[in-house]
Amino acid sequence: MVLLAMHHIVSDQWSLGVLLHEVLTLYTAFAADQESPLPALPVQYPDFALWQQDTLGHAAGGADLEHWVRQLRGAPAELSLSLAATRPPEKSYRGAVLELDIAAPVLRELRLLGRREGATLFMVLAGAFQVLLSRLSGAEDMVIGTQVANRRLPEIEPLIGLFVNTLVLRTDLSGDPSFLELLRRVRQVCLDAYERQDVPFERLVEALKPERSLSRTPVFQVGFGLQNVPFPAWSAGGLTVEALPVDAGTAKFDLELLLTEEGDTVRGRLEYSLDLFDEDTAHRIVRYLQRVLAGAAAQPGQSIGSLPLLDETEHRDVLALGDGGRREWPGAGFIHQLFEARARATPDAEALRFEGEQLTYAELDRRANQLAHRLRRLGVGRDVVVGVCMQRSIEMVVSLLATLKAGGAYLPLEPGYPRSRLEFMCEDARVPVLLTQHSMLGQLAGVRAVVLCVEELAGELGREPGEPPAVEVGGEDLAYVIYTSGSTGRPKGVMNVHAGIRNRLLWMQDTYGLDPSDRVLQKTPFSFDVSVWEFFWPLMTGACLVMARPEGHKDGRYLLDTIQREAITTVHFVPSMLRVLLLEDDVEDCRGLRRVICSGEALSRELQEDFFARSAAELHNLYGPTEAAVDVTAWACRRDGDPRPVPIGHAIANTQMYVLDRLLRPVPAGVTGELCIGGRNLARGYLNRPDLTAERFVAHPFDPVPGARVYRTGDLARYRDDGAIEYLGRLDHQVKLRGFRIELGEIEQVLGGHPGVREAIVIARRHAGDTRLVAYLSGDDPPTPGELVTYLKALLPDYMVPAVFVTLPGFPLTPNGKVDRAALPEPEVSRTELATPYEAPQDRVERTIAEVWTRLLGIDQVGVNDNFFELGGHSLLVAELRHALRTQLQRPLTLVELFQFPTVRSLAEHLAGASGAAVDPIVNARERVNSRREALTERRQAAARRARYRTESQESAP
Repeated sequence: MVLLAMHHIVSDQWSLGVLLHEVLTLYTAFAADQESPLPALPVQYPDFALWQQDTLGHAAGGADLEHWVRQLRGAPAELSLSLAATRPPEKSYRGAVLELDIAAPVLRELRLLGRREGATLFMVLAGAFQVLLSRLSGAEDMVIGTQVANRRLPEIEPLIGLFVNTLVLRTDLSGDPSFLELLRRVRQVCLDAYERQDVPFERLVEALKPERSLSRTPVFQVGFGLQNVPFPAWSAGGLTVEALPVDAGTAKFDLELLLTEEGDTVRGRLEYSLDLFDEDTAHRIVRYLQRVLAGAAAQPGQSIGSLPLLDETEHRDVLALGDGGRREWPGAGFIHQLFEARARATPDAEALRFEGEQLTYAELDRRANQLAHRLRRLGVGRDVVVGVCMQRSIEMVVSLLATLKAGGAYLPLEPGYPRSRLEFMCEDARVPVLLTQHSMLGQLAGVRAVVLCVEELAGELGREPGEPPAVEVGGEDLAYVIYTSGSTGRPKGVMNVHAGIRNRLLWMQDTYGLDPSDRVLQKTPFSFDVSVWEFFWPLMTGACLVMARPEGHKDGRYLLDTIQREAITTVHFVPSMLRVLLLEDDVEDCRGLRRVICSGEALSRELQEDFFARSAAELHNLYGPTEAAVDVTAWACRRDGDPRPVPIGHAIANTQMYVLDRLLRPVPAGVTGELCIGGRNLARGYLNRPDLTAERFVAHPFDPVPGARVYRTGDLARYRDDGAIEYLGRLDHQVKLRGFRIELGEIEQVLGGHPGVREAIVIARRHAGDTRLVAYLSGDDPPTPGELVTYLKALLPDYMVPAVFVTLPGFPLTPNGKVDRAALPEPEVSRTELATPYEAPQDRVERTIAEVWTRLLGIDQVGVNDNFFELGGHSLLVAELRHALRTQLQRPLTLVELFQFPTVRSLAEHLAGASGAAVDPIVNARERVNSRREALTERRQAAARRARYRTESQESAP
């Protein structure tokens, strides 16, 4: 027995065939006592190396190298397959192998297809493999690597040495082409590559200068090969050679499909990285590949998106993953009727608290009924939209309930919105009646509607009937309309119906179970749909609704004090605000807090663990768009140390969640697709936008009931192995920023309306640990950032105004002529854009403030006259600023102070002037102790009242 090992640096697979042929030839000759029949070699490997260095390295190599660089410019740096695990920081090269073969009937059809199209079997199989990779990654710009023998000269065919070269095949799969069209694209890519195969891959990498990472190979991460040159005979002259399969336990790439053509068969192996895939996943990949091959062989004219991945059983199983189950609540009314039932059951229980004011259930019901009667006389009824423009107050809750009781739907109008936006929403919704407060009248002067100042109508409304008006509403009647950002440049109103929000709230009560001992904090701006459950869930269950003061939702210290003082048991936070709350010192003191509900943004694993480290409360992660009655999935966060991202959970009752491809077909579990929603929670559509409604609310692909629909969210997601849904991002340019849903296209449209802006692109970028909007502009005479901010604030809410503006002579383009957003330069955030000249901080306080700003805003220099908000600061960052300054300066600070004194100098002067008793730390601490003592007394009194209410309820029960 002879064991021969050769390093790859001196040989390749072709060399092995040469070596085997020569050994068998020599053995046969020597066994017959003959001289060597092998001819002398015309050249040696050093001759080839010299030729490659001298000739290829200059003239021919230069032109071919330029072609490769052009071909691969802008190519994706990484192919991420949905089925893969999280890529480790450093690649281990541990691997395994799975054997496979291609069924003879399928192979026969694929060969015939190739002949008809003038393509080789390599091209057909490579095209099918790329289709699979695209379906498993969602990518349409596909880059794979393949090896060629690179022995184009007959003189080097008999040489032993490393001649093999790596070619990079970049294929455009966009537009969902037919497999035939894709094969033509692959053929051209391969022919272009073969013509220029002499350029060494190492030279190409040097020229491309790809971003290097220890976690992946550069340029491409998936390989493909088809060995179709016949190996020499394995036996001759009495010598028998046997091939022994060897698994080295390594993998060069994430995946590599290596096939061998032997006569009428094609067999091969899938080599996979154990960093990313396990054996079960590898088996799934092979199954999907077999189905793609079979589909292409049977119907090559079908689109690549139509090629099947799942069989009937898998199709049925993956649909079942997203079914939230059926649940009915016989006799349950709609949300205002559920409140009325609770008011009848516990009329004297405390229903509502706001800034020292309180109403019982009976009082709140009576006031809402009286306003509802007035609304009825003004023509409010089913599907009539009533505008409500108010600061958070008792009157706000009365107005919302009254609108529903009158049969109408309420439209929340945020007082802080620009006047033009408020006017547009009222006009677009055809609002006949607007409920407001006296302080808002100036902002609403241009609204064409009957305007009622609810706070000034107390006397008149007191003469209205105290019983609810007799109004019949149906499940498909409107309950509320909320406007969201619109990609076309104007906001769009989402029409939510009674059946949807009832289903959402009754599921929530079944799942979390509020009771009269609970106290829910209402702090979300009412133009956000989370506010709907904050308002109505406690009021339909007998709990107490506690209203935060206006703008209080931005102040972590105020919220924490309110949670303690009011004995709050249930509260909602967007994750970014929860992070701000956890900056406060005494989160652990909120011992009465039972549950915290997060939604509106992705909840990070790190934030979840920070919360669990400081609170004993439950943490729940919910997900849902405005178009589906607040939330459609839920996940109870666990203290189990699971390192994976926090999922958005499972579908709620009477809801179906689907992860679908572009053709609305289910993708395999673990594969990324678009998240689509079906079931009872769906909104009716977009107000006065039938075109957009038809685009997003499409015919249900799996429900035979006429009129059934699913909502295409535009969110990317996948099913985990436990059936939970994991949110992965967006298909389009919509972003969530500090809980705000923003269509970047709306900002771009408004920016494009400025006479000095020719073109505008807006993206969200991470900077200094924060996400902010960056606007890229082109124009002959572009306006200054200050001018743009003033212009935008008159048309958009503050949260939609970019923090940074970058002027470019033109935008980078992709090879197909579209703006390459990924190639837009990283903005240099600095104070050079400010109109105020730089003046250095002078004393310790000014230097401390400037240093904190520099760290939080991620800029190099801050002057004493610089404005925190003009440098990119925002309301949540102000909370972090307050925490940092309080730590550095050892004195309390309020958010109001930071908003009132937004420059370094003004804040330093304010702190110097306010350094007396009013801010003495000892006095401040004493006040907080007294406040907590008062809160404890109030809690005891409230507990006694609740006990009395329970006793009276039991005594009055039949």
